[in-house]
Amino acid sequence: MQLIPLTIKGISYSQTQNGAYALILNELDGPRKLPIVIGAFEAQSIAIALEKDIQPPRPLTHDLFKNTAERFGIHLSKVIIHQLNDGVFYSSMIVRQDDLEEVIDARTSDAIALALRFKAPIFTYEHILEQAGVVLQIEEETKFSVKNPTDHKPHQESQEPYTDYSSMDLDALESALELAVQQENYEQAARIRDEISKRN
Repeated sequence: MQLIPLTIKGISYSQTQNGAYALILNELDGPRKLPIVIGAFEAQSIAIALEKDIQPPRPLTHDLFKNTAERFGIHLSKVIIHQLNDGVFYSSMIVRQDDLEEVIDARTSDAIALALRFKAPIFTYEHILEQAGVVLQIEEETKFSVKNPTDHKPHQESQEPYTDYSSMDLDALESALELAVQQENYEQAARIRDEISKRN
């Protein structure tokens, strides 16, 4: 199967789940976005890796892993998001030490945090993008800036109530998905997308 390269578009604070973030991956040569719900710690680690001006005074966990791996000549070659099961993304890290190559299972958020630090490419497969990708029309797309999770002030965010998508029909779900993508509420879009996937 052909690997499809992804880039990181940004991180958005969850509007429906306290302490959660949506990591937005972008198809390199196409319009599809892949929203992945991640925790606050991983979001902070990814944001710090993206923002070159931020230098934590002590190594974060992902920095420690990278420093240790490099000390022993281990390099992360690439990350592959290879499976989506019940709304959970599964990833593999392809690591190399001299002529030895190993595949290591990892949470997608951890794998991407490490990929940024090793400057390793991120890939997925067509069937993952078909199943979980969302499309934002070019003429409607606006610049999506990375939000630093350390700057988030929860009391200033407007929280919308969690919607029971299981009670909605497919047409309503498709409309809700389109609206969520237009509003760049990717975490909500991911939840709606997962509900649609269950019906198909």
